[in-house]
Amino acid sequence: MGPPERSRTRDFTLGVEEEYQIVDPHTFGLTQRAEPVLSSADVSGGGAHPELNLSQVEISTVVCNTLEEVRAELVQSRKELRVAAEAVGVQIAAAGTHPFSHWLDQTVTPTDRYLAMERDYAQLVREHIVFGFHVHVGIEDSEAALQTMERTAVWLPPLIALAANSPFWLGRDTGFASYRTDMCDRWPTGGLPEGFGSRAEYERLVGSLVATGSIKDEAEIYWDVRPSARWDTLEFRVTDVCSSIDEAVMVTGLIRASAQICHAQVLSGAPPNLPRLELARAAKWRAARFGLSDTLIDLQEATAGPAAQVIEDHLARLRPYLEANGDWDEVADLVRATLRGGTGADRQRRSFRRTGRLEGVVEAVIRETLSE
Repeated sequence: MGPPERSRTRDFTLGVEEEYQIVDPHTFGLTQRAEPVLSSADVSGGGAHPELNLSQVEISTVVCNTLEEVRAELVQSRKELRVAAEAVGVQIAAAGTHPFSHWLDQTVTPTDRYLAMERDYAQLVREHIVFGFHVHVGIEDSEAALQTMERTAVWLPPLIALAANSPFWLGRDTGFASYRTDMCDRWPTGGLPEGFGSRAEYERLVGSLVATGSIKDEAEIYWDVRPSARWDTLEFRVTDVCSSIDEAVMVTGLIRASAQICHAQVLSGAPPNLPRLELARAAKWRAARFGLSDTLIDLQEATAGPAAQVIEDHLARLRPYLEANGDWDEVADLVRATLRGGTGADRQRRSFRRTGRLEGVVEAVIRETLSE
């Protein structure tokens, strides 16, 4: 296979969605203020939107071609949402879970869809107070997109580890770097999907899930990577929302390169070299549990090694695609900065050790969220 070339089509465009916490600036707990924030928001790009809970709001970017465009979109959206939040007396914070607010004190957003989800999924929805980072990668050929999707499993654990940003839950340190990952895997359509021989096979599965009352429509498939129900994209949903924009850009670049290498394998006719789902799930779990502080499982080799080495090997495999996109220098520098300085989860734990207060953790997350 020759070196990759920069795409001349709409393939490998980027769209990013970030979910934010709405925080009371005095108590630093979650507050149910999404509706007034959205009413006062004048967010450009893809705009600001309600989410599952009233203590949560989401922004989306326009379709981007470069990481520079993604960065500019996120900087602008966070600024504009901050203005809207401060106008109604609250702040926004980007972390995968809130350190101490209880799910009992949260309210599902009262739309028909979200209320129906609460009726259908019950406690699962009530406890789902988590905040994710989603990246849409453009792939116009729906058949190639599905074959690309099944190959992405081997690339997900390093992403989870690098973006880990949810160590605390209900006032306790969970021991996980990304506790959000464990919570998302509880959904009946969560986690890693099996492969599909064709788009028709995928559509038959969706039809069966709908016909059996398992889901209402395709949008209720919550796999780690899924074909978008609205766009010609693969949507990567596997990581916590990042507190820093640098980390968000890093993860976006890695996700696009991962999609590209999998897509190139599809086009070349190379047979998929996929691990068993049991090993892939174990690798995900280890990445969520330990982040960068222990060993990671390298699903390419079916071995385990120190996290930093597994990440470096991962980066080396993606290098031709990152270079072709013009992303290598920036992404490699950001990955290595994360390996040196730790993840969002590491910084949250350092904030707690420094201040002795989970409120101090939230204060630090707010500052990082709003820092350029």
